[in-house]
Amino acid sequence: MKLDLEKCLHCVSTQLVVSDIERAVSFYTGSIGFGLNFKQETYAGLGIGPHSIHLKLVDTVPSRTRDADQVDLVIGVTDLDFCYEAVQSEDVPVIQPLRETPYGREFYIEDPDGNRLAFFDVTS
Repeated sequence: MKLDLEKCLHCVSTQLVVSDIERAVSFYTGSIGFGLNFKQETYAGLGIGPHSIHLKLVDTVPSRTRDADQVDLVIGVTDLDFCYEAVQSEDVPVIQPLRETPYGREFYIEDPDGNRLAFFDVTS
């Protein structure tokens, strides 16, 4: 029998590795606006409605060599300009400023552990 996720899928989450769980929770809840769903000593779940991110504490976050356009998480938003202004006001590292691309508008940020988040405009 083939798995039919359409019948039972509730949500999809990503897990990001971090070197300091307190700092990461503070970044995602303070600067980005996720709520804290739960936190243990080495693991945390953050969410907004059915959308969530899981953070896992590791001894050493792997170093990554990647192209400028490689990201770890893609977030679609309805007001990209508002989001861009908000992350700039929080001094969040913007690694790809707001830009137009053939597939729409976007910008990228980076968390304290080097995880890259892309924000894109779902309205364009």
